[in-house]
Amino acid sequence: MAVSAFEFFFSFYGLLLGLSVAELVGGFARVLHEKQRIRFGWLTPLLALFVAIDIATFWNQAWVIFRGAPFNTFVLIVSLAIAATFYVAASVTFPRVSAEGGDERIDLDDHFWAHRRLVFSCVLAANLIVAVIVIILAQLNPGFAQVASSVRLWVGVSIFVIGTATAAFAPWRKVAVGALIVVLLYSLWQMGNSAALLLKAGGWAPALGGGG
Repeated sequence: MAVSAFEFFFSFYGLLLGLSVAELVGGFARVLHEKQRIRFGWLTPLLALFVAIDIATFWNQAWVIFRGAPFNTFVLIVSLAIAATFYVAASVTFPRVSAEGGDERIDLDDHFWAHRRLVFSCVLAANLIVAVIVIILAQLNPGFAQVASSVRLWVGVSIFVIGTATAAFAPWRKVAVGALIVVLLYSLWQMGNSAALLLKAGGWAPALGGGG
């Protein structure tokens, strides 16, 4: 059976996003493995949850935005830029912990403050790339024009962009933490809406005839 342009694209894009997820989960696992040397705090785990949800959201956006895209090298390059940006964010969300570190103590809250600008900036950059794509496609395609005309969409984008930028660059720690909480709650609210829609639709049909 012939592979569609989207299937070919997604095999590349999904692999790159999957590496970001692996890096994020692997970082958490390394921290747990060396837990006797770690002061956990709560800022870095919240940041990791925020990054994980946003990566999952981008998997969904790939279906919405790219499923109708033709096979094109430029599309692959754009997807590479998005996924690579996420990989950088995921790779520095947790500190590098190794057995050779001896008795060196690591404070995850200190790690958050040392790397928050890079992580939030990468997440923000990836989202802005997608926003620009939607704006461009809205000028070319009536379907995307309808999507781009949604006030709710751009209110959500504004909340996300302002909150993420504030969390990255605010000079006051309480403001940065507040912004992190706001964007995380907004992301969780979106996940809740998706769950509600799934329940309203009655879940999904069971797979039949696939016995083992």
